[in-house]
Amino acid sequence: MSRICQITGAKVTFGSRNHRSGKAKKEGGIGRHLTKRVKRRFYPNILDKNVWVPELNKFVKVRISARALKTINKNGAFRTLVKAGVINAPRCKRKTPAAAAA
Repeated sequence: MSRICQITGAKVTFGSRNHRSGKAKKEGGIGRHLTKRVKRRFYPNILDKNVWVPELNKFVKVRISARALKTINKNGAFRTLVKAGVINAPRCKRKTPAAAAA
């Protein structure tokens, strides 16, 4: 499985780290110099969670980031998962005018 949050869409991002050599001037050297830029990855804090959805009366298995877990705690599981498209909202049966008159 890929490391992508199902709610926020957080995924692996790329960056770089500088390698330096030499002795700092304040330590008596001629200064530190950049010798290489090394590629690296930043991984999101992804968790596999079973989230209880009281409206559906069941657990939903999701792969979410820690930030998305805070969003679920704030806004509610059902509302957050429906907005993200992880689950479908159950549709209500609408009464037609002919059925209401009968």
